[in-house]
Amino acid sequence: MAKAKKITAANLGFEATLWSAADKLRNNMDAAEYKHVVLGLIFLKYISDSFEELHTTLQADPEADPEDEDEYLSKNVFWVPRQARWGYIQSSAKQPTIGSIIDDAMDAIEKENKSLRGVLPKDFFKYQNNLREKLGELIDLIGKIGLGDKENRSKDILGRVYEYFLTQFASSEGKNGGQFFTPRCVVSLIVQMLAPYKNARVFDPACGSGGFFVQSEKFIEQHAGGIGDISIFGQESNPTTWRLAKMNLAIRGIEADLGSENADSFLRDLHSSLKADFVMANPPFNMKDWGQPQLQGDKRWKYGTPPANNANFGWVQHFISHLSPNGMAGFILANGSMSSNTSGEGDIRKGIIEDDMVDCMVSLPGQLFYSTQIPVCLWFLARNKSESKHRNRKGETLFIDARKLGTMVDRVHKELLETDIEKIVNTYHVWRGDADCVQKYEDIQGFCHSAKRVEIESHGYILTPGRYVGAEEVEDDGEDFNEKMDNLTFKLKEQVTQSEQLSKEIFKNLKVLGYGE
Repeated sequence: MAKAKKITAANLGFEATLWSAADKLRNNMDAAEYKHVVLGLIFLKYISDSFEELHTTLQADPEADPEDEDEYLSKNVFWVPRQARWGYIQSSAKQPTIGSIIDDAMDAIEKENKSLRGVLPKDFFKYQNNLREKLGELIDLIGKIGLGDKENRSKDILGRVYEYFLTQFASSEGKNGGQFFTPRCVVSLIVQMLAPYKNARVFDPACGSGGFFVQSEKFIEQHAGGIGDISIFGQESNPTTWRLAKMNLAIRGIEADLGSENADSFLRDLHSSLKADFVMANPPFNMKDWGQPQLQGDKRWKYGTPPANNANFGWVQHFISHLSPNGMAGFILANGSMSSNTSGEGDIRKGIIEDDMVDCMVSLPGQLFYSTQIPVCLWFLARNKSESKHRNRKGETLFIDARKLGTMVDRVHKELLETDIEKIVNTYHVWRGDADCVQKYEDIQGFCHSAKRVEIESHGYILTPGRYVGAEEVEDDGEDFNEKMDNLTFKLKEQVTQSEQLSKEIFKNLKVLGYGE
């Protein structure tokens, strides 16, 4: 029997191939349920691969004990008990009790690794009756992926598989998928705009599956840093999503304080004393019934109590309350947050503007999200615009209209390309005066504009970039306007005449076929 080909980064499009193959096994499970089956097994395979690689190394060392848990913990590798190692799981794939075997493995891993307690899925037993064969096939399929060995860790194979599957699950689940996944291009844009630095405290109080943390660590790594050079704090209200985040960070060796359990950020702030250098978030858009009646007089409502039927400015003020003296925040909100004047929202926005905290506003194109097709915007707040890392920007706000950027990647979804992200990021960094920027900032009609506060006041404290950047300049083709209008009018008449002639021909043919009068 030919040996199964090992899936590696060299296999072109292996993530898509793996998804396609795994998805065929889904049978009667919907995407929301299947997600936990697949990601749980992928996680189990990863930590087992990492363990086995170190286990082999320790076996070759006469002074080491390959069965000593401390040997693994000291090297930031999860201890995997014998009954949870992938070799045992795969050898049992065709057993009638395979679901219970996996549950026992997950339970054993949690007992031996404190940071994973209460995190791993443990309900595989319910699939071992009607879906036992499919579950075995899925185990065999995942067994082909080398996830935890050193070569593939360096290429972030597991990260790629995990992120790709999260994307596909979000797409399959539609609106519900947006609860745990923010498109990578949007996460990357916010992280690059804020540019977190070593030893910074990064906070996301609506952290979903932890995408902002993963990208922040990658940003630090790309700028002469390493994993663990920032301190990560997060919170998530959905228990399933909270576990996804814990797993997503664990597979990358990222330590984070996500609280001991899931909790509502408004009603039970697990990090109430935290003052972060960077706040990044994609909170639920226009959330209703968020607990406002219980939070009357809350100290976070410096600029006014948010309306009971919309949490947008509850989130904004929650973010502000967690900023350090020089802290910055970057977050996603529905476009209505830039202009709404209902239920006191306009007054709250006015107060934030008058406190000179709005550093940059970005309008994004529509169709970027799985959870909503409406266009959204990015807010960037700065507690201190005169801090030493950048030029003094007091009384100034940058507006960027990026609605025309992005490329359709399928029938309903759009993505920002790297060139799009670079254009937005460079514009902001040049404007705020980053040390490594040699360019001089200039307004670009239809794209970016630096506004003084008096200009924002003249627009009624509305922050929609389109109001400030103006219309994009149209290149002059040298044709006289009146002559151009005459030509266009003539072409329109021609097309109307052709349309009428075509309609007559259609009705004539219908009569021949016996239809119509």
